[in-house]
Amino acid sequence: MLSLTSAQKSFLRAQAHALNPVVTIGDAGLSEAVMREVGLSLASHELIKIKSHSRDKAARESQLAEICETQDAAAVQHIGKILIVYKPADKPRITLP
Repeated sequence: MLSLTSAQKSFLRAQAHALNPVVTIGDAGLSEAVMREVGLSLASHELIKIKSHSRDKAARESQLAEICETQDAAAVQHIGKILIVYKPADKPRITLP
């Protein structure tokens, strides 16, 4: 799992503010298809918002942790039902401070 400093997380939160969710986790949870879509989205965008329809905060935290472990990404923020995840691309477009 990738780790970020607090300054980097703050920078990425500001960058993600204008983004719309590109992946939605439905009632079935983190299926293979959802994980594949998260991987494709991270590869093309680096920084993505994911919307979870789970009502349980612990379940959303678990989903975020599983996504970050599986995709070797970093959790930027979990606020409400929105999860923000970052994974640098092979040729990064976002330059972290």
